[in-house]
Amino acid sequence: MNEDWTKHIVVEGAGKLRNADQHIVDMIRQAVLTQRLPPGTRLPEVSLGEIFGVSRSVVRKALTRLAADHIIVQHPNQVARIAAPDIVETREIFAARRLVEGEIASLMAGKLTQAQRQKLAEIIDEEQLAHRQGNEAKRVECSLAVHRYLADQSPNRVLGIMLTDLILRTSIVIALYKRAGMQACYLDHDHANLLLLLEQGPADEACERMRAHLSALEALLDLRAQEAHIDLASILGVPNNASTSI
Repeated sequence: MNEDWTKHIVVEGAGKLRNADQHIVDMIRQAVLTQRLPPGTRLPEVSLGEIFGVSRSVVRKALTRLAADHIIVQHPNQVARIAAPDIVETREIFAARRLVEGEIASLMAGKLTQAQRQKLAEIIDEEQLAHRQGNEAKRVECSLAVHRYLADQSPNRVLGIMLTDLILRTSIVIALYKRAGMQACYLDHDHANLLLLLEQGPADEACERMRAHLSALEALLDLRAQEAHIDLASILGVPNNASTSI
């Protein structure tokens, strides 16, 4: 990304500090969702302060919020890191997501509005086009958008909130355990087939299809964490002259 995100953070008083705090949370959350910040990535307060042009106290507030959302882990006297769930937790995350998203699919099956059908169809068409064009970043964005839209539109708001959290945590474990070259959450025509069942039902088949979709994704993981050189400034979209490697 070429946009200078730091120009959007102008810290002037308490109100602006809250905006800066939220901006950091949003940027790191999106980078994790799109798997640009791998699990285990160190997030030094000084580095983040330089990248975003804010004080360490603002960075600490953002990190506290990210830790509460299970996006990072913090320990006393240690640098915060992007969460890196172990194998047991990874399986638990997928098991929980199958239960939650399967139930949401069941609740929505045969009850989609015209607007909901159209929106999902548009996202899936964009995903398939990005796949054909080899645009992996756009394809991942669209793939996430399918599931996030279902979370947003869930008839049961509590389940929707739970799914939003689980989508983020699933993205973390996919980045941690996916095989080299694996296309995150792209199983050919799965989303299109899911849409047909959401449009027509029956509810139990929509539920089982969703759970099978998530199980197939889990089966692609190889459980081997990978290390990489991480340039926080590049990932979070600031100019090269502000680059901070860790």
